Parts: sequence; structure tokens; C-alpha cells
Amino acid sequence: MMVTPEEFKQHMEWLKEHDYYTLTPEEAYVVLTENKKPKENIVWVTLDDGYLNNFTEGFPILEDLKMNATINYITSKLDNQYYFHEDDMKKMIDSGFISIESHTVSHLDLNTLSDEQIHTELADSKTWMDTTLNQNTSVVCYPAGRYDERVEKEAENVGYKLALTTEPGYANKNDGLFALKRVRISPGYDKEAFGNYLLSAQ
Repeated sequence: MMVTPEEFKQHMEWLKEHDYYTLTPEEAYVVLTENKKPKENIVWVTLDDGYLNNFTEGFPILEDLKMNATINYITSKLDNQYYFHEDDMKKMIDSGFISIESHTVSHLDLNTLSDEQIHTELADSKTWMDTTLNQNTSVVCYPAGRYDERVEKEAENVGYKLALTTEPGYANKNDGLFALKRVRISPGYDKEAFGNYLLSAQ
């Protein structure tokens, strides 16, 4: 959720101090499908929406600590002053520490849409990212975590490999690659509290 830069830095420092390896989307896919881990302690840091402060505040912390993170971006926000833009994305990607993945076009509750609208939200976002960022966008994060079987099926059909929900818990392939759980971090956790919460969240 929305944490202060100071809290975010403490959380990332805790991971670093406890020898956690931060996964890229490609590495997360290998872990989930082949159970091959680059290190014993692993975590996939994900941030949603693409707010400007992810670039101005969060990115410098991650770059300084040499840690990976994935930001799921709403592509309709490209001209919005409160969100980072294309040049910012490319700077973060070029650093080697940040991956930009899909949070759909318009951030609508996908399970309330028609099949055609679901396709448009998922496909148009991926197409823009693939073309503009010269990548194969592999992850979609469902807006507000809302999805149904139609959404899961279409996410796979348009070419995503993984999909993130807001359901609490550790990501596990037994839940399905298009219904991955996440640990939600709320404001108010100092370094020690963050670590205790993370370890108990499964």
C-alpha cells in the first residue's frame, strides 16, 4: 500500500540485511514453474499503478541497494502528472533493477466487464508495453485484484505468463499462475515489524 519513502527504505534494508534475493519477473516464472531458486531466500517486490513517486522516491532506494522490483503500470496514465511517463520507464529499465509490467489500460474491475472489454484492457496494455519498451510483457496485475475464470483465460490467451491478485499469502503455483497471491504491506511497519510480518504472512 502507500508507505513513506523512509518506511520503504527500511523494508528494503531488512531484505538486504537478511540476504534476500529480489526476483525479476522472468526469475519468478522459473521459480514458480520449475522450482529453481537463484538463492535460498527470495522475494518478488511488486508495486502497483505507476505513481510518480515510484520513480522519484522508490527507484533511487532500489538502485542504491541494488535490488530488483516490478512496477505494474496503468497505460492510460501516461499523460497524467501524478504518474511516471515513458522516459522515466526507460531510465528505470535501463538501470537493470526495474521491470515495468501491465496493470491494464484503465484500471477497471475486470470481472465486471464484457469479454470484449476484458480482451481490450489486457491486450492493448501488453501491446503498448511490448512495442514501446521493446520487451515481452509477461505479467499482468489485476486492478483491485478482481478477476474471474474469463479474466484468467484471456490473460493467458493474450500472452501473459503470470497474473497477480491482491489475495493475501505467498505466491504458489498450486493456486495457478494466473491467480498468484501477494503479501500486502500497509503503512506503519518499521524495519523489525516488517520482517516479522513478512515471515508470518504465509
